[in-house]
Amino acid sequence: MKNVLILSLALIAPAAAFANQELAQKKNCMACHAVDKKLVGPSYKDVAAKYAKDKDATKKLAEKIIKGGKDAWGPVPMPPNPQVTPAEAETLAKWVLSVK
Repeated sequence: MKNVLILSLALIAPAAAFANQELAQKKNCMACHAVDKKLVGPSYKDVAAKYAKDKDATKKLAEKIIKGGKDAWGPVPMPPNPQVTPAEAETLAKWVLSVK
């Protein structure tokens, strides 16, 4: 039974990660960000590294996803994304922070 549970979790985790990348594409996040390279904005790997030790990172990033931000990564501001709900922003923030 334990082996079945471990195998099930191993199969679900990549699907969840993909689903969140799919949400990022659907909400136009990938127009300015990529997983592993800088585009207009920082890569998700760089964001995850910057916030790795911040216990409030999920909340901060979810707020930035909805409201936008400036001066955190240079002169180009991140525009607000009003089409993202608070629940979606939290899902996206958790996914971004999980990117290695």
